[in-house]
Amino acid sequence: MISVIAYGLTLGGILYIISIGFSFTFGTMKIVNYAHALIFTIGGYILYATLPRIGFYPAAVLAATLGVIPIAFIIERFVIRNLYGESVDLTIIATYAVFLIGLDVLKWIWGSNPLQMSDPINKTFTFLGTELPVYRMAVIVIALALAILIEIFLQRSMAGKIVIAGLEDKETVRGLGISVQRYFTMVFIIGSALAALGGVLYAPITVVEPYMGFQILMLSFAVVIVGGLGNWRGTFVAAFFLGMVMSVTGRWWGPASEVAVFAILAVSLLIHPIDI
Repeated sequence: MISVIAYGLTLGGILYIISIGFSFTFGTMKIVNYAHALIFTIGGYILYATLPRIGFYPAAVLAATLGVIPIAFIIERFVIRNLYGESVDLTIIATYAVFLIGLDVLKWIWGSNPLQMSDPINKTFTFLGTELPVYRMAVIVIALALAILIEIFLQRSMAGKIVIAGLEDKETVRGLGISVQRYFTMVFIIGSALAALGGVLYAPITVVEPYMGFQILMLSFAVVIVGGLGNWRGTFVAAFFLGMVMSVTGRWWGPASEVAVFAILAVSLLIHPIDI
């Protein structure tokens, strides 16, 4: 049971890292960004390509996380920026097109076969008689550290306060003469970097393959809705809660792990419908 809890917390940490950027983008811009899944996948592939050359895992993680920033900027500048104020249907179609184009590029470069990565730490420790991988505990610690940093950024910095205000009422913020567009771009790039970091951390646990981001995007969407649209604290709680739900249900019946998540999402929507 200890290993089930550890895996649930690990999955929850990864879901949080991916979902927080998705939550901000969804909450401020009202854009369902399927390209978020592409950035997640690119992060995993960059790690796979750079780790053998760099040889130092933290440096490869940094390279993969920062390496997606130019790509995220291009997507925001030429696609996302043209979708502000458009219908949700149009944003889904446009960003899904970006996702599909990006997948074809990835398959052209690396092929479509899954690429296996090994545990970068490859050490375990014993807790209550159960052997646990050090790497998975590191993922949990990174997620908690990021949650603290995001809380400090949003509460203490001027940029963070503007982001919070944009989540609440972006028209009022725009009326104060603040360039909301600039902060939207900043939020999108930060969220994309976090998505890439999620892909980097998840790659050694699973395999790197072109469609690895699609499944995680659906789970992130569930996290954002269950946690509350644009609610960064709710996103944190929902990510770890749904991660534990997946781990526990998967322990007893594998196919039910994702079904349980979407069942919770359906109940959440029945109780608190969203207006997008």
